[in-house]
Amino acid sequence: MAKERFVEVYSQGIVNVAKIIVDTETGVNYLLGSHNKQAGTGLTVLVDQNGKPIVTPIE
Repeated sequence: MAKERFVEVYSQGIVNVAKIIVDTETGVNYLLGSHNKQAGTGLTVLVDQNGKPIVTPIE
């Protein structure tokens, strides 16, 4: 079976949800947030203090 492209590495909340998702090919970290699961969902790249994407080393 093929390796999943995106994996969830952190999750917080049930109604107001925040998740960190890592791209297993590039290592780039994304933040997925939703409020009340009815108001919509947002996805953005996590960046460091210099504005560069946070990258998790891929083995």
